[in-house]
Amino acid sequence: MRRTQLFLLTALSFALSRSSSAQSSSPSKSDALLKDSGWSYHFQFTGIVQWHPTFPAPYAGQNSMTNQQERAFSVTATAYLGRKLWHGAALYFNPEMAGGKGVGSTLGIAGFPNGETFRIGNPEPTVYVARIFFRQHFDLDKQHYEDLDDDANQVKERVSTSRITLSAGKFSVGDFFDNSNVSHDPRMDFMNWAFMNNGAYDYAANTRGYTYGVVAELVKPGWTLRLGTALEPTYANGPELDWHYGNTSSENIEFEKRYTIHGYKGAVRLLGFYNINKAPHYRDVINDKISGADTSLDVLIGKSYGNKKPGLGINAEQELSHSASAFLRLGWNNGKTASWAFAEIDNTISGGIRVYGNSWHRPSDNFGVALLSNGISKDHRDFLAIGGYGFMIGDGKLPNYGREATAELFYEVKLFNNLWATADYQFVNHPAYNKDRGPINLFAGRIHIEF
Repeated sequence: MRRTQLFLLTALSFALSRSSSAQSSSPSKSDALLKDSGWSYHFQFTGIVQWHPTFPAPYAGQNSMTNQQERAFSVTATAYLGRKLWHGAALYFNPEMAGGKGVGSTLGIAGFPNGETFRIGNPEPTVYVARIFFRQHFDLDKQHYEDLDDDANQVKERVSTSRITLSAGKFSVGDFFDNSNVSHDPRMDFMNWAFMNNGAYDYAANTRGYTYGVVAELVKPGWTLRLGTALEPTYANGPELDWHYGNTSSENIEFEKRYTIHGYKGAVRLLGFYNINKAPHYRDVINDKISGADTSLDVLIGKSYGNKKPGLGINAEQELSHSASAFLRLGWNNGKTASWAFAEIDNTISGGIRVYGNSWHRPSDNFGVALLSNGISKDHRDFLAIGGYGFMIGDGKLPNYGREATAELFYEVKLFNNLWATADYQFVNHPAYNKDRGPINLFAGRIHIEF
């Protein structure tokens, strides 16, 4: 039944995309009316099938990636609805459907290879509210304005080039912080979690990646300063958010500098975050296990508020030519407090290049190549070695630690006006930081529709 539902969703999305393509080639009066109506309508559908063959693994734990060949399918569909309210103000609403699962039930690799999957046991298609938020721009310069084109979660509007923007409601912290025009969207870019975002950025989110919060942005022609606060989950990577805001929250700050070198655009983003939640300290849990005071090795629930995790990130992108861009990310968190929301990564470095097909006369096609190295702190390492489990990784022991290294290569082809297909390959060495297991070869095919 589940496969039938997913097939029907895929077929419906394809039909809608073909219909949209036909309409876009012959504009009607209704299109012109819609364009100026103050409404914004967009839609995306993404289906990913991923497979890995058998790989060497002398032992396994409850969070290990299965070493037998496996195939998994994931699907998401999102409607992006926006309504302009008054000058500078708009309301956005994103109902979303997600189904399927990741290989290994989204366990066993810290930088997981499919950014469209969640750590949810039930693979049945589920509909939920992904985002519902209000945005208001306040003009600071009454002389200079720019036009923001209609897009997903962006109504067509004219705003000051110097402005303060406030956004409040339910959204993804990744909508605002650690962005990238080269590697940020697993529906169109690199698929790995740690290419989608800085792997060490334990940003506030529920299991599906969303939270409630407020973000303030000071936007100037050459730079932007962002401040944001958001709710943490009630337990590690849990589906519910903790509304005891006085006891737990995530504070975020980012400075983005945009520039141009010899006509080629670039940007550098400096990120800082500070989380307060119930996440236990790895060393405390280890000591309790050794002393016999508490043998549960529990870092998923937490007993008391007040534990803190600071972190830093650097995110850079640079156009190399009119058809090629590169990106680089570095990230660090203190690694003493257990991972609570995003990924079990305490430090990371990643970089890659993306090339569009201008030179082979297919400008909408593109390919990307990227490398990634993730690591964890000594406390985190000792916790896994003593038999501990996080929400995504843990092989029951860790006698031979090694950095988890990943290489990803993809080619994306535009088949029709609203339809893209991608072939993707990832090589993961030392999955879950374990030299005794792997390497893992992962192959994927992706279909993406948007209009």
